Amino acid sequence: MDSDEHLLHFKGFNFVRSMVDTDFLENLEDFEIRDDDVFIVTYPKSGTIWTQQILCLIYFEKHRKQIENVETADLAPFLEYNIRKVDFTKRPSPRIFGSHLPYYLVPNGLKNKRAKIVYIYRNPKDIVTSYFHFSNFLFTLHGYENMDALLQNFLDGKVIGSIWFDHIKDWYEHRHKFNILFVSYEEMKKDLKTSVQKICNFLGKELSEDDLDAVVRQATFDNMKSDPRANCENIIKNEVGTKSEGHFLRKGTIGDWKNHFTVAQSERFDMIFQRKMKDIPLKFMWDINE
Repeated sequence: MDSDEHLLHFKGFNFVRSMVDTDFLENLEDFEIRDDDVFIVTYPKSGTIWTQQILCLIYFEKHRKQIENVETADLAPFLEYNIRKVDFTKRPSPRIFGSHLPYYLVPNGLKNKRAKIVYIYRNPKDIVTSYFHFSNFLFTLHGYENMDALLQNFLDGKVIGSIWFDHIKDWYEHRHKFNILFVSYEEMKKDLKTSVQKICNFLGKELSEDDLDAVVRQATFDNMKSDPRANCENIIKNEVGTKSEGHFLRKGTIGDWKNHFTVAQSERFDMIFQRKMKDIPLKFMWDINE
């Protein structure tokens, strides 16, 4: 099956066709934003689930203290992929949303700068690597036999989220229109406690040292992978469907691309990256030893 059959191209952006409601997309710019809404915005495979868990642990005491058995995906649902048909208007504040939307498709209400956006970015070689395994795991995506075929589609934007370079550059270049914090996946991986504190400061949330430690402990990759509230296994396996055995949360490491990219692929990617990102001062980490 051609990869495009799995994608819905809407206003210049690719969505997972089987998981999105086009009527909702058509009216998205008028979606009512509350002043205390928080959006986690990412390009796919950049740490969305991880950040959803972090924010839920920061905001919801019962989640942090593990006295309420509610899945993270229900506490912080995806805006555009509302698989469980949640009525967002009836959700109590503060609402947390996950989203892969480009800057130009988000609700207009986000531009009044009251609601907050946490934008998580990740080095794109690891994104490609993660997407390779992800696409071969999920029923709703076109799988790839080898990295070469995916790499070309990724560079051409024939994947969910369209062109990575456009997504991150557009959000960065239009950051002044929004109340937005940029955090890298890699800085969270290297020093999660400092990153959580940085996010708390941005959100205006003061946590005690014990609560901060509880957030960090429960948001480590290993703890999330074994926590059914946080790992999205139920949604993925029961409501989306998988092609193979495995886990939605796979490795969560930095530099796994080295196990999948050839030298030629890596050098080609570097040339394109340097050309397209030369005016964007965000720092990227390609290996954990940097």
